[in-house]
Amino acid sequence: MIHPSSIVSSKAQIHETTNIGPFCTIGENVKLGKNNNLISHVSIVGNTSINDGNTFFPFTSIGSQPQDLKYKNEKSYLEIGNNNKFRENVTINPGTEGGGLKTIVKDNCLFMVGSHIAHDCKINSNVILANNATLAGHVEIDDNAIIGGNSAIHQFVRIGKYSMIGGMSGVEKDIIPYGLYIGIRENLKGVNLIGLKRKGLDNQLINKIYTVTSSIFNNNNVLTKNIFNINNQDKQIEEIKEIISFIEDTSKRGICYLVNE
Repeated sequence: MIHPSSIVSSKAQIHETTNIGPFCTIGENVKLGKNNNLISHVSIVGNTSINDGNTFFPFTSIGSQPQDLKYKNEKSYLEIGNNNKFRENVTINPGTEGGGLKTIVKDNCLFMVGSHIAHDCKINSNVILANNATLAGHVEIDDNAIIGGNSAIHQFVRIGKYSMIGGMSGVEKDIIPYGLYIGIRENLKGVNLIGLKRKGLDNQLINKIYTVTSSIFNNNNVLTKNIFNINNQDKQIEEIKEIISFIEDTSKRGICYLVNE
């Protein structure tokens, strides 16, 4: 159903089960899959492809051109997966030539009021951005991460899976999987214990992950030596392997350190 007050390009590809409420704008290069719901006053433009089951609340702006000053009207894309919720005033920009020309949002995410996803970001599944959380360009967020309200993530930062960024935080460096970061810049505050419990891990395993993670950031040695010193049995734990792999992967911003007090 398309409300008669909405402006919808005849070239847009819209599945018959998608609902477009009043006063929406749909551009000519937009693709909308099954069972999407645009409640009202939604703008979707640009080369934007949206799969199934997404909900867009009033005044969301999806696919408008990037705010990057280097953007020169190159053809770029925005891809959105399934079953995401975009609350009021959420904004998402497509990619740029400097970042692969594509912004990607996967499945089952919640973007609360006023959150922003800039050009060339890659958002995996089950991610939550609380009210007014903002991502600069090229940010990558892995599965099940939570970004607290009024937080700002610097460009090129990677946020590991199941990590938690507390509200009002400014994040300038990569956050390891299961990391907990609160408030001030530069340092991790620990391991996201609640996130590990939600994943279904028992207390013994959670304590092991915390202990090994603390040893990785032992100030007496460099990271590579601390990782080398972890015993092989602990290195086989899935979550430890993910943390080590994340640290050893190429980082454009550096790793946010855990300060052992």
